[in-house]
Amino acid sequence: MNNYAVITSGSKQYVVAQGDTIRIETLFKEKGEEVTFAPIALKNEGVLLTDKEVLKNKSVTGTVVRNGRAKKIIVFKMKRRKDERKKRGHRQNFTEVRITGIA
Repeated sequence: MNNYAVITSGSKQYVVAQGDTIRIETLFKEKGEEVTFAPIALKNEGVLLTDKEVLKNKSVTGTVVRNGRAKKIIVFKMKRRKDERKKRGHRQNFTEVRITGIA
């Protein structure tokens, strides 16, 4: 990875490079809309930038590829010898974003 950025979305951090596709928590944007992220770290031409003043005018842009729901996960809780069992399923919503530029 030559040039990359670290961005924050939905209280999670992602390391992205131009052309990457990432799944993040749901953004209320339609397919094809632009999304802009503020980087918290940026590596460009071998120099790692983390200073907030320098990164203030930098941005990472992306395009929404699709909105969807992830595969179902099973949440199973059990207490042995107590005849107590709970089985739940959960599907998380996500937005898939393709990173188009780091500037």
